[in-house]
Amino acid sequence: MCAKIKGIGFTFAGLAAALTCLSGCGPKSERMVYPIAPRAEVVEDLHGVKVADPYRPLEDPKSEETRAWIDAENRITYAYLESIPEREAIRQRLTQLWDYEKFGAPFMMAGRYFYSRNDGLQNQDVIFVQDGFTGEPRALLDPNTLSDAGTVSLSGLAISEDGKLAAYGLASAGSDWQEWRVRNVDTGQDLPDHLQWIKFSGASWSTDNAGFYYSRYDAPPEGEKLEAVLKFQKLYYHKLGTPQSEDVLVYERKDQPDWGFGGVVSEDGRYLVIHVSQGTDPRNLIFYRDLTQPGAPVVELINTFEADYEFVGNENSTFWFKTDFGAPRGRVIAVDLARPQKENWKEIIPQDKATLRGVSVLNDQFVCNYLKDAYSQVKIFGLTGGFIRELAFPSLGSVGGFAGKRNYTETFYTFTSFIAPPTIYRYDLTTGKSEIFKEAKVAFNPEDYETRQVFYPSKDGTRIPMFLTYKRGLKLNGRNPTLLYGYGGFNIPVTPTFSVANLVWMEMGGVYASANLRGGGEYGKEWHDGGRLKNKQNVFNDFIAAAEWLIDNKYTSKDKLAILGGSNGGLLVGACMAQRPDLFGACLPAVGVMDMLRFHKFTIGWAWTSDYGSPDDPEAFKTLYAYSPYHNLKSGVEYPPTLITTADHDDRVVPAHSFKFAAALQAAHKGNNPVLIRIETQAGHGAGKPTSKRIEEVADRWAFLVRTLNMNVRF
Repeated sequence: MCAKIKGIGFTFAGLAAALTCLSGCGPKSERMVYPIAPRAEVVEDLHGVKVADPYRPLEDPKSEETRAWIDAENRITYAYLESIPEREAIRQRLTQLWDYEKFGAPFMMAGRYFYSRNDGLQNQDVIFVQDGFTGEPRALLDPNTLSDAGTVSLSGLAISEDGKLAAYGLASAGSDWQEWRVRNVDTGQDLPDHLQWIKFSGASWSTDNAGFYYSRYDAPPEGEKLEAVLKFQKLYYHKLGTPQSEDVLVYERKDQPDWGFGGVVSEDGRYLVIHVSQGTDPRNLIFYRDLTQPGAPVVELINTFEADYEFVGNENSTFWFKTDFGAPRGRVIAVDLARPQKENWKEIIPQDKATLRGVSVLNDQFVCNYLKDAYSQVKIFGLTGGFIRELAFPSLGSVGGFAGKRNYTETFYTFTSFIAPPTIYRYDLTTGKSEIFKEAKVAFNPEDYETRQVFYPSKDGTRIPMFLTYKRGLKLNGRNPTLLYGYGGFNIPVTPTFSVANLVWMEMGGVYASANLRGGGEYGKEWHDGGRLKNKQNVFNDFIAAAEWLIDNKYTSKDKLAILGGSNGGLLVGACMAQRPDLFGACLPAVGVMDMLRFHKFTIGWAWTSDYGSPDDPEAFKTLYAYSPYHNLKSGVEYPPTLITTADHDDRVVPAHSFKFAAALQAAHKGNNPVLIRIETQAGHGAGKPTSKRIEEVADRWAFLVRTLNMNVRF
């Protein structure tokens, strides 16, 4: 079948009919009439199975029919949301609480401190710099000046070794595409350097401050910037003052279209270490080049995709890696370049009961960030592996930071939890003492709330952790509005994090539940493997079991339970509502992967086959087809009230996923529950979304839940 079929079956009469029910169409009111989506008689034979794809025309975001359908859907959705009296009060409360000063953990380079700051409601964070710890801060990069709507965001930052130059990336309207420039830190003026067609790349300066390494793709075909499949990433060196056309190609693999490259210069400046990835598979390769030898070849140090290796640092020709090779929860090893065979590798820090997620080398010590039951532990070891100390934190929470160089005696880290706004600490590595550097001051009393961690059995008996946060004094009467969140994929852990959006939800009387599903990174490789490929159904079972546990233990009831997830979590919500439409009171799938048979045909979607498997593989196809949300909706079923959210500039999970799912859901759905799609314009997958748009989107979600869960809201 052809890839794009335009306009078959669309009628503008559908728009007029849809607009007959705008306000007052609550979950139990008169059935809504939805726009008639563009359709085509598309049926494909996939591995001997006839698979229909009637909404294939919605994959073309530029067609007249698709744009008309988007406009019609948004008019219905916003009319519905605007009819909810509590919506404006929710938006105002979100705005009030969001308006607090926010900081990012500083890092130091050549005596200068760099960090991000937001005065409260700025659409984008601003990068500040100060000379010395007590120096006067000054704004270095302010993306808010680059767009009236705040839709240009900072996507990357790298400071030269002398602290005088800042290479920085910008993304527009939420796209993953970046343009990089270079700014003089002293003057605040940009140099002429301008680099394009960069995605999924940072920058690493050479120690002579003359240029930096970065990765990019070839320019996509004209008009296909947001949809074209990305292949053949290449690693380049950009010398300051030269056009991008003269950048030196450092490494490419014409025989490996799916390989991606990330180059980092070792702290001593001697080596370029090349991290070679294959999609989102955590297993990777490690190559290197000796920068002290002109024309030195790239050496394949680790050339088999069998484990995860993260370069931590080096002592002359000995490289230190964090790896899960021989240790599914992670360990630290040393590899001597003169004797690189595995039998010569040395273990420095053995595997712990907790999962090792990150390692820094500071003050000639390894700072190791672990996860224990999905909350942070930080332990410090000597360079030979001897234990020195463990850091103490106020409660169960999440810790990040610890940036710096090997000879630094200070660093910074951030602590946060579900009820603790981010606090940044300055940490003295010689004394082991932490002192507050910046503390977020949000207008609420944390003592009014509590968090508890529970463990519940999934369908196969696996013990799954879940955090529950709510107002103190909660009554277990089965009538509490509850929002269940999950992700479950790509080795990404879900840890305790403060959120104004969730705080407002709890102020409204809601319970916030965060389930740590298999497929994530909470317990290392085995936990990840337990929720991917042929085991993906375990993730949905874990989430469904969480919902059932909340109901069985009287936290909530089916009519008061909503589920939320984004991206891979959007897939989670879509699959669970297709499998158990009887279990939920409302569903909020965001920017989800909904068509599991065609996800690999757009932008970077092919990279997700490490978690999902490839639809082109007959065995993987069976698994994917069995849970693909788009393909498993059944006509005549009453689905829960649903608000799908997506964005027209999402070039990570293209909006066609949500478009097709929404059209199929509206066609299949029986009953009066609203099933709506909210399509943001000039926004993408989520990164860099302006504060104003984030507040509006959360206000719309919570307003939707107020009506569909029949909540009584007072602030």
